[in-house]
Amino acid sequence: MMAASGALMALPRTAAAAAPANWDWARREIEKRHDESIKRIQTWIHTPSIAAENRNYPAGAELTAELFREAGFQGVTQVPTDGKPGVFGYIDAGAPRTAGLYFMYDVKQFDPAEWSSPPLEAALVDKPGLGKCIVGRGAVNQKGPEGTFLAALHAIRGAGRKLPVNLVMVAEGEEEIGSPHFGQIVRRPDILAALKKCTSVYMPSASQDPPNGTVEITLGAKGIIELELVSTGAKWGRGPDKDVHSSLKAMLDSPAWHLVMALNTLVADGGNTPAIEGIFEHVRPLSDHEKAMLAKQAGEPGAEAVMKKALGVKRFINDLEFRQALERLASQPTVNIEGLVAGYTGPGGKTILPGRAVAKLDLRLVPNMTAAEAEAKLKAHLAKHGFGDIEVNVTGGYDPTETAEDSSLIRATKAVYGRAGVEIDVGPRSAGSWPGYIFTGDPLRLPAGHFGLGHGSGAHAPNEYYVVESANPKVAGIDGAALSHVQFLHELATIK
Repeated sequence: MMAASGALMALPRTAAAAAPANWDWARREIEKRHDESIKRIQTWIHTPSIAAENRNYPAGAELTAELFREAGFQGVTQVPTDGKPGVFGYIDAGAPRTAGLYFMYDVKQFDPAEWSSPPLEAALVDKPGLGKCIVGRGAVNQKGPEGTFLAALHAIRGAGRKLPVNLVMVAEGEEEIGSPHFGQIVRRPDILAALKKCTSVYMPSASQDPPNGTVEITLGAKGIIELELVSTGAKWGRGPDKDVHSSLKAMLDSPAWHLVMALNTLVADGGNTPAIEGIFEHVRPLSDHEKAMLAKQAGEPGAEAVMKKALGVKRFINDLEFRQALERLASQPTVNIEGLVAGYTGPGGKTILPGRAVAKLDLRLVPNMTAAEAEAKLKAHLAKHGFGDIEVNVTGGYDPTETAEDSSLIRATKAVYGRAGVEIDVGPRSAGSWPGYIFTGDPLRLPAGHFGLGHGSGAHAPNEYYVVESANPKVAGIDGAALSHVQFLHELATIK
């Protein structure tokens, strides 16, 4: 394979072409390919790569690579790592500018019994008020939006048009376990050289919220570490090293209670405030400008009711007002229990004293924190409080990411959404996480974020969906979302 850095210099550079005055050519081609665009996403959903279960590797990477080739990417190759393989490709259009893209091809686990439509069937389901939707694991996170971007590339090529920018694509198969080996993909010398030619990196998304089709542009995302804490009698030196009869609790220590006591030291305020020693040492408070962004969001009519209904809650932490809750969401690190297991949890009772207990946790990190620092402080805290025997197994994680509001990426995003007549909110950061730090940090220091019209919901949950034919004129279906990517690529090519 030709080295990526060389390939992107192989064709002569031409002046940036102005964006088309109208987009009828793109609309026609996208609409003509509507069914194939849906089918592409459905095919992708049929093959779920799940890193936590070691499922469909390397099949997921192979399918992703084939989809990239079909969309016109050159030099497509699987990238070996110490974990699951990545996928890399590029398109050299001879353009003056190059845009980077981040994809993930893995998905979260699922229990078919919890779904009303089989999670791998990718069935088309009519949802009242939304329209025709693909329902399946990965539908919105992220195969629907990513497949829609590929549909935009097919439409540009099918219409006989030239890409306005060169593209560099990096994809991973471990995002859902904290991207533990993504750095090995990005820092491969030829891939890093290709990314250094980019003006920005973005991940396709389905950004619109019904009923008004508004979008929130976030200027970053929290970081994360995912881990498990394991308490065993064998490591502790107290309690049994295997499950024993529960009557023996009168004379034996319990590894399960030992874990519960350890967990209790990690939080205060009823579990709502991290209490790991030093965890707030480098936390950067919200600026006045960030507070103003959040105040604007809190003041939007009906926003609080919509959020509470979507989350299935009646009140926020400590009965906070909406504005305060949004500020906390954006600014606070968290210690969350994802799962807690010890002993027997099946039907009926089983009177045992477990010899092993496990808690799965995630810690969300805000600006000026690092994943390495959070891990070190957690371990030091446990040791200081008498729980140094508890194993801390970090499975993945990364630092927070930030992008300036005046960067070309964010200005291009605002411009395309604005011309589409979409109402825009700007927020300081997403409370969720993605490994954008690999692009915004050293050595690349590129603006990175998300873009894409359209709507979907249910990420990580049963009945995840992505709207492909919208019943709401204010929310784009797959064709409108694909057109937004065509327009965005042209905007990236010309933004000053």
